[in-house]
Amino acid sequence: MGLDERAEGAEIRLAGPSELAGALSGADVLLVWDFLSPAVPDAWRAADTGAVRWVHTASAGVDKVTFPEILEHPAQITNARGVFDRPIAEYVTGVVLAFAKDLPTTLRLQGRREWRHRETSAVHGRTAVVVGSGPIGRAIADMLGAVGLRTELVGRRAGEGVHAFDALPGLLPSADVLVLAAPLTDATRGMLDKAALDLLPDTARVVNVGRGGLVVEQDLVAALQGGRIAGAALDVFETEPLPADSPLWEMANVIVSPHMSGDVVGWRGMLVDQFLANLARYRAGEPLHNVVDKSLGYVKGTS
Repeated sequence: MGLDERAEGAEIRLAGPSELAGALSGADVLLVWDFLSPAVPDAWRAADTGAVRWVHTASAGVDKVTFPEILEHPAQITNARGVFDRPIAEYVTGVVLAFAKDLPTTLRLQGRREWRHRETSAVHGRTAVVVGSGPIGRAIADMLGAVGLRTELVGRRAGEGVHAFDALPGLLPSADVLVLAAPLTDATRGMLDKAALDLLPDTARVVNVGRGGLVVEQDLVAALQGGRIAGAALDVFETEPLPADSPLWEMANVIVSPHMSGDVVGWRGMLVDQFLANLARYRAGEPLHNVVDKSLGYVKGTS
């Protein structure tokens, strides 16, 4: 990560899951680099965390570090808001265009050396409903708008250019693309279930770049298998890595990627730079950037 030579004067303890509790005891800052690891809650409960004042997760989502004991603790939680906005927007725009231009079929036909002329779809004038009105969702809406889609942004509450979450059922019937970019909270967990899928037109496609828990996966699989919706591009899943026996792997109308939509060349360095900038603020006694509102589960002012 390059912290040793750049965090001058700081005692750095590198720890895997089995060493984390011991390393955490007496520490005042916890950097959760492996944001998918389930190790933090158990280590936190086993450690003496009285000295901890700040927990930073190298991810936009904070669901892995918002367990009850840490929510009750006075330590501040910060996230990596701002690092992944444009890369994820580029991923979403890429898969939307790939579906419209039927690139998955083109690649399959190319692999068989089969020449088959086809007509594809335009994206101009189509409607994308983007759930999540934080920086990532807004970047997605802006980029999809730039290639001609009409975008409807949905957040926790209504605001300028943003629909409230309870307006989502009324938007789904007109959605050509449904993009999930919301944080995983009690309010959003399982939001895309059979009832919501049944509101989508059968030509709609789902793109999930938020968290796997936003989707009831068995309901999505059933909708895809039954032709209830046209396809899906999924970067996150209920279980990661996606089990080898998942039917999603073999569906011709599904694009599976391994939780990498925001991981462009240089992303690790950007995360380190962001953490070190906040570490300088912490050591100077200045307010931290990207502080998560523990009652909401994300940085206040985003959703």
